[in-house]
Amino acid sequence: MRRGIAIDFETANEQPSSVCSVGAVLFEDGEIVRSFYSLIHPEPEYYWWRCQQVHGLGPEDTDDAPVFPEVWAALEEEIGQGVSLEDLGIPLVAHNSRFDEGCLKAVFRVYQMTYPDYEFRDTLAASRRHFGRCLPNHQLQTVSEACGYCLENHHHALADAEACAYIAMKLL
Repeated sequence: MRRGIAIDFETANEQPSSVCSVGAVLFEDGEIVRSFYSLIHPEPEYYWWRCQQVHGLGPEDTDDAPVFPEVWAALEEEIGQGVSLEDLGIPLVAHNSRFDEGCLKAVFRVYQMTYPDYEFRDTLAASRRHFGRCLPNHQLQTVSEACGYCLENHHHALADAEACAYIAMKLL
């Protein structure tokens, strides 16, 4: 894949709209060109202990964070350089895109924003096609390592988006 935007969300609870952080990276021709990270005030506004255990974020981290529409506008400004992601026409890429696309659609609905029907590509599916049973699993850290990228700080949205970008550049 020559060009894409790798994106990763972390959620505060079991509701897909409860995004509490986002990481996104624009990659072109084998390089990460721009990146964006932000905490997000989640909706609904509560944390499930299991989610906190996974990513380490809690209300003390996001109580003063901006709400999703503000974060999305800042992400489009940084990644798209003032052009909306829809108008860029670049696919979004995620590892297990059903999760991240589901979060994005849910949070757009909660804030009554018009969802532009982004094109998503899935590095998890690409890993299963490419590696088959050669890997012990197809988790992000396993696949990124198989693609020559060492994922540190797993479940930090920006670190996960960077790993996803490297997988996409290798497998898609």
